[in-house]
Parts: sequence; C-alpha cells; structure tokens
Amino acid sequence: MNSRIVLITGANGGLGQAIARSFLDESPENFVWLGVRSGREQADELAVEFPERCRCVELNVAEAASWRLAVAGIISAHQRLDVLVNNAGKHQDGLLATMPLTAWEEVLSTNLDGAFHGCQAVLPTMISQRQGRIINIASLSALLAPPGQTNYAAAKAGLVALTQSLAKEVARLNITVNAVCPGYIETGALAGMSEEERKGAQSKIPMRRFGRAQEVAAAVRFLACAEASYITGSVLKVDGGIY
Repeated sequence: MNSRIVLITGANGGLGQAIARSFLDESPENFVWLGVRSGREQADELAVEFPERCRCVELNVAEAASWRLAVAGIISAHQRLDVLVNNAGKHQDGLLATMPLTAWEEVLSTNLDGAFHGCQAVLPTMISQRQGRIINIASLSALLAPPGQTNYAAAKAGLVALTQSLAKEVARLNITVNAVCPGYIETGALAGMSEEERKGAQSKIPMRRFGRAQEVAAAVRFLACAEASYITGSVLKVDGGIY
C-alpha cells in the first residue's frame, strides 16, 4: 500500500503542522486530515497549499460524538484510516494547592480523554483492516514531572500508560500503538519564555539547545511506517538527552 490516510489532531499548532507536512512530504499518495476546532488559520493554509491531499475536519477531541462524526466522514471518503496521531493538548499550569477544578478537568479532558475517544473512534476500522498505526504525543513531563504541572503531568503519564496497555490489546491485529515524549521544542508553547528562562532551560539539556518540531515529526513518521511494524507499546523520548 503506497498511500496512507492520516488523521492528526491539534493540527493548527507548530508541532501538528510539522507532523502533517512530514506525512505530506513522505509520499504524494498520502492524504492528511487535520483535526481542528478553533484557531485553525494555519491548518486552513496547509489545506489550501495541498488542496488534493490535505483537508480540515471539525473535531472537538474532548467529545466522543465529535470523534465519531469526524472519523465517519473520513471513512466515507476513503473507506479506510491508516494512521491516527493524537497530538491535541493544552496547559493550564499552576500549583495544585490553588489549582481551580476547571484547570484540572480541562487539561485531563483534552490530553487524556481526547486520546481515549480518538482510539475508540478509529479502532473498529483499524481492526477490520487488520492494520493501523496510533501515535500518541505525550511529553517529557510524563516521565520527569515538574512542579506546577500536576494536571498536565498526570494526563501525559496516563497517556503513556494508555499507550502501553492498548498496544498489548491490539498487537495481534497488526495495529501498533506508541508514544512520543517531546522535551523542549521550539513551538508557540515556548514563546512566553524570557531569555533568562530559555538559557536556564537549555543549560539542563545535554545538547544545549531546544528541539525542532521537524525532529519530533520525524520520530512520529518513523513509528507510523511499515519498517516500524515490530515496535509497539514503546515510549520514545525526543528531548536532547535530558532524562
């Protein structure tokens, strides 16, 4: 199979855009769906740039019904779905002692519940195909939890555990499930850091630099390729050697 149908959530951010471009560059036969809800300007631009091979689909990752509708539309168009990249995520950092309940619930809903709903939505098709790739974008915070991120670290750690458990459940069906844990990556998420904060963060990285979104995208693309068919339940760090 030379062509693949790919769905990427959180496709309007820097990391989602890099992952989408990586699949579009991989093969002229690939078709990439960009799951977006709001703030979709970059996703729309990418769809215009590749009008024959890329399209946006309305998707609220926190709602199971939205997932079912989005996946049904993709299946109707292509009769298959080969790769799901659960990339949607959000931060609402703060100390646990004073964290609003909404900050806990919204971060868990987007980062963990969203992946759960996504996996449930695509698995019937992948099971019937007896083939599929699911890549969950977790975070270094899942493995090395920092202060001020109890909600985000818990959600991403849960995503790692979900990945490893689900991988065992579907391994015999030629469906692989893996997680990627990026460290400090040059995207909009780091835009609010001061120069002093950037230098402090880089001093903790053995490579002494932040990663590029394209470097994370390359790891995602590898885990989705045929050559990675014996890799499942793995957690791949892309962090410059921090941990």
